[in-house]
Amino acid sequence: MIISKLDFLDRSQLHRKTREVWIEEEWLVPSGTGTELAFSEADLARAKLIRDLIQDLGVNDEGVGIILNLLDQIHGLRRVLADLLQSTRERSAPPDAGSSMDQDPGRE
Repeated sequence: MIISKLDFLDRSQLHRKTREVWIEEEWLVPSGTGTELAFSEADLARAKLIRDLIQDLGVNDEGVGIILNLLDQIHGLRRVLADLLQSTRERSAPPDAGSSMDQDPGRE
């Protein structure tokens, strides 16, 4: 679901300037460019996380950048592991019983 800039500000409880700074810092990376920015539910969740890190936990800007970088790495590794697991399962799965390779060539 695409979230407009104004709806994003309302739902994230951020000020416009804060959103702009977070985009400059690349803590938020919305789709689109310039005046046509669009946000996703993931962007909204990330903004709420950033807000909580700063307001509730007292994390400074450098700490927020480090935490977000580590979280992005974890998510990237999870995707790689999921792809690897899927590939491994596909390679180790027995051939389909109905495939032509399993049929006796003398029977038809």
